[in-house]
Amino acid sequence: MKKMMMALAVSALMFGAVFTAGSVCAQEADTGALVTQDGKAADTKAAPKGTSFFDVVMGGGIVGFILWMALFSSGGFAIYFIIDGYILVRPKKIMPEALIAQVKEAMDQGDVMKAIEICDGDPSSMAKILKAGFAHVEEGFDVIDEAISAAGDLEIEHMMQRLNWISICSSLAPMLGLLGTVQGMILTFASIALTGVEISSLSLTISQALYTTAGGLCIAIPSVTFFYALRNSANRLVLRMQVVTADLIKNLRNVEVVEG
Repeated sequence: MKKMMMALAVSALMFGAVFTAGSVCAQEADTGALVTQDGKAADTKAAPKGTSFFDVVMGGGIVGFILWMALFSSGGFAIYFIIDGYILVRPKKIMPEALIAQVKEAMDQGDVMKAIEICDGDPSSMAKILKAGFAHVEEGFDVIDEAISAAGDLEIEHMMQRLNWISICSSLAPMLGLLGTVQGMILTFASIALTGVEISSLSLTISQALYTTAGGLCIAIPSVTFFYALRNSANRLVLRMQVVTADLIKNLRNVEVVEG
């Protein structure tokens, strides 16, 4: 878990690192001394400004600013849902050892009602799957096994409903980034049409537009990675719960259906 949280922190820093590096490189390029062929210092008054991250965010106008805020929000929500996902799929929360021990003790004693009462007092997914099996105790082991499988599918569906928000953020971020880049390119070509071509200003405007795409990818790549990692963890936990449940109620295998 510590390694996973460390990886999450590193992913959160990626977004800022891209822009910090880009801003530093651009500032170094602007502050470099320019000389002419005869060795004299060139005039740098026409050097392009606006290479700080703040200028990048504000360079696209109101629409660009709104897109950046949406991009930041997408990244924030992605981090929130990733943390929520790790809390959700913790084995200790989904499969409490105390619950398993108590139910096992009750089943060893042959007291199914006590096992049901123990499950009623526990809100975990494990308890819900066990209750689904115990609810069909009089219908035979085959029916119990089907009920356990159905309950397991329901629990994984509930987990995926929360984990899918990570996938939504990972899909939304690059689209917002691309939209920001398209909006920046529109402004660039509109500026060319009005004022003509100026290489330095044109290059700066295009670089500002591409920052949004880079930002979207910095959010999307870690989000997709964590989504699949959490989804696989949830699937493994549900399979373990089904196996443990089947083991706990194995003494019910010989239960026969009594027809009234």
